Amino acid sequence: MPEQFTDSIALFEESLLDNLRTSKWRAGHRIPTERDFSTTSGLSRSTIRRVLAGLKARGLITQTVGSGTYVSSNAQHMLSPAKEPAIAHGTSPAELMGARLVLEPAIIEMVIAHANSGDFLRMEDCCTRAEAATTLEDFEHWDSMLHEVIADAAHNTFITSVFRLMNQARSEAEWGMLKRRSATPERRLVYQHEHRALVSALKQRDTVQAKALSTAHLVHVRQNMLGY
Repeated sequence: MPEQFTDSIALFEESLLDNLRTSKWRAGHRIPTERDFSTTSGLSRSTIRRVLAGLKARGLITQTVGSGTYVSSNAQHMLSPAKEPAIAHGTSPAELMGARLVLEPAIIEMVIAHANSGDFLRMEDCCTRAEAATTLEDFEHWDSMLHEVIADAAHNTFITSVFRLMNQARSEAEWGMLKRRSATPERRLVYQHEHRALVSALKQRDTVQAKALSTAHLVHVRQNMLGY
């Protein structure tokens, strides 16, 4: 993906977040449609839809079929400094993978203890959308969203914040470059299979298997991206 296009998406998302932070859009406010955003930003509707899906997954907006998209009741609170830590832009892919290998398997017990049917539906939806993605950009979005949704299923605010920070780090240019180089169609299929297997183990409340699958998947990603 061209760097200029990536920057345009980031600027668009930041403009939406700024409207929420400053209360230009207050709780219950109906925000513009995908078509309106596409016209004003120059981005495609599919790109707009993806950005909005990310905000929805973070609980910042709600969407009602046939009605529109609205600011959630606690959006401003969630975007306060305590809820939205600043990302350290110097974080390297190696540092991020090291953190993921420590943290993601470590929260499996909490996820299995607290996850509900709604959490599992969100996990499966992420898998389905990743499998249906026609571009690497779309796949990476739903790949990262799956890991965030799994963390959300621990139902622990601090853990959720940490994993959202890690997902922000995945938007860094160096990570994206390495992912594009390493994520061949064959490897993508393997990742999809590993995601499904992990979600299945979580649904079965199999802690040992889920931890093993989580670790194996991350080691596999690290090997493909970083060579070790």
